[in-house]
Amino acid sequence: MQRTWRLKLPHHTPRRGILEEHAPAPRLDYNTRVHVRRSFLYPLLGALLAVADGGEIPALPPLQGDLQGQYDAYIAATEARIRTEVRAAPYLWSEQVPERWVRVRRGEVVVQPRHAHSGAALGNGLLHDWIGAIFVPGATLAQAISVLQDCGRHKDYYRPEVIDCQVTGHTGNSWKLRYRVVKRYFITVVANTDQSVEYEWFSSTRAISQSVATRIAEVKAAGKPAEREIDPRKESTIVWRLNTNWRLEEKDGGVYIECETISLTRAAPLGLGWLVNPIIRSLPGASVAHLLEGTRDGVRAH
Repeated sequence: MQRTWRLKLPHHTPRRGILEEHAPAPRLDYNTRVHVRRSFLYPLLGALLAVADGGEIPALPPLQGDLQGQYDAYIAATEARIRTEVRAAPYLWSEQVPERWVRVRRGEVVVQPRHAHSGAALGNGLLHDWIGAIFVPGATLAQAISVLQDCGRHKDYYRPEVIDCQVTGHTGNSWKLRYRVVKRYFITVVANTDQSVEYEWFSSTRAISQSVATRIAEVKAAGKPAEREIDPRKESTIVWRLNTNWRLEEKDGGVYIECETISLTRAAPLGLGWLVNPIIRSLPGASVAHLLEGTRDGVRAH
């Protein structure tokens, strides 16, 4: 019997389309309508997961097992796959399925789990792998790359998730960036992240970008005098690892933009997985959609 969960995503979900996930072989589709009993779900989760003084994260146990090693192995396999795909036909993920290609071509934002195992549990962590695509007619590859590299305006393109972005180093096609981001789950999580980004061109119409979060530090009391970063080795954190891969191609009178994010997050505390984990699994897909829409809007503004 097929199980289905439906939920309305937080208020910063991108404007067009909603996500839906099905198990055991989930296919979250950014343009599918879903329905939610939000008045019941979010107050309940807030009561379970937030503390009384403003929604800080309660104490959680450390990650169990060799999750970092498993994540590294997954990333290595992903990078090998990407290297194969970008040198073969079709170049774009969008083109691998005819129905998906048609939808992207007609202007839809298509976001799906990379495979049926996205959101798989690893000990008390969850491994997420989401990918999406969008077509921007009338745009060029140079314009799209310019938006991705226009770090000073990322807080405009990708608000409200991105609060700030600074370039801490830049040599050729290599960039070092520092972000402050906000994620709204049932509580609001603010984090400082350092990211290492590499760009590579295969032709005048094809390029990729690979970003690795080298440091993720959640922030307590953000913007207040008592603000401080959490040491993930000693205190509770939600997001542990993050990799972002962009693939772009200029053709058909516009530019195709694809984004894949892979992350390692905590699973729900013991006893709450049935309620919380389906929502945690859906949120990275909403973030991919938000990145794609923000990039498209930035390209149009250039």
